[in-house]
Amino acid sequence: MKPGSITKARQRGLSMVGFLFVIVIVALLAVVAMKVVPTVVEYSAIKRAIVTAKETGNSVREIQASFNKSREVNYIDSVDGKDLEIVKTADGFDVTAAYEKRIPLVGPASLVIDYVATTAKQGAAAKLPQ
Repeated sequence: MKPGSITKARQRGLSMVGFLFVIVIVALLAVVAMKVVPTVVEYSAIKRAIVTAKETGNSVREIQASFNKSREVNYIDSVDGKDLEIVKTADGFDVTAAYEKRIPLVGPASLVIDYVATTAKQGAAAKLPQ
């Protein structure tokens, strides 16, 4: 290299358009996440509620009543005690709550999530609502 000559170093990083594109994608993902997270929190509350209802109830009505008490305390809106599928087994009862959550996104576009919470052993298939 000759002294005093100016070399052009290769520039690295994002251009302004690339940066704006990344920001828009991150913002869209954040909006979707803010709409999905409350449904996931509700789903985990439903799972806890059906486990508690199964442990405390000795009949179908007691399980439904116990779930409805938990429903009021945990702000569960998607499932009612009448919506539970309760099946008598050799070990007691298996309780399943299956529901669909529709999250509006933009205009006619929406995100549909099928949630199934069950106390059945792994491998037991739960029915989805039709």
